[in-house]
Amino acid sequence: MMMAEILGFLLVQDGVRGLVVPPQALGVEETIANLVQWLRLAVEVTGAVIIGLGVLASAYYFARSLLPPQLTGYNEIRLTLSRFLALALEFQVGADILSTAVAPSWDQIGKLAAIASIRTALNYFLTREMREEREGLTVDVPPAGREVTPTSEGAP
Repeated sequence: MMMAEILGFLLVQDGVRGLVVPPQALGVEETIANLVQWLRLAVEVTGAVIIGLGVLASAYYFARSLLPPQLTGYNEIRLTLSRFLALALEFQVGADILSTAVAPSWDQIGKLAAIASIRTALNYFLTREMREEREGLTVDVPPAGREVTPTSEGAP
């Protein structure tokens, strides 16, 4: 009964509009903007960590390649680094998209669009190069137990 009396009093005093509080008064917009900025930061850090892990993994494989038996080519190491870079670029583009959700000016939106476009183009060409390298590696490696010779290439 007590709650109904308070509600009735508020309706009489302020009218219906007094009960509806705009989001600005509660600070909801600022809270959401801050949460999105923290999420963007976490996504960017994740991308940076992935790049760091890729560099460490590639450096390890490169150091191992210097010991006997030495590699004749470094395509496998390049593909390893490329995979990490492509994944990290996806995270960075995701962070850019989050930034546009709270960008206050058209100038910032334009800058973010340019950065996202560059990163997307880099990712496209990196993925294409990885696919070409992977196809080149599978062509160079003969199936297990078969030796590739000029006479046996067309034979079943």
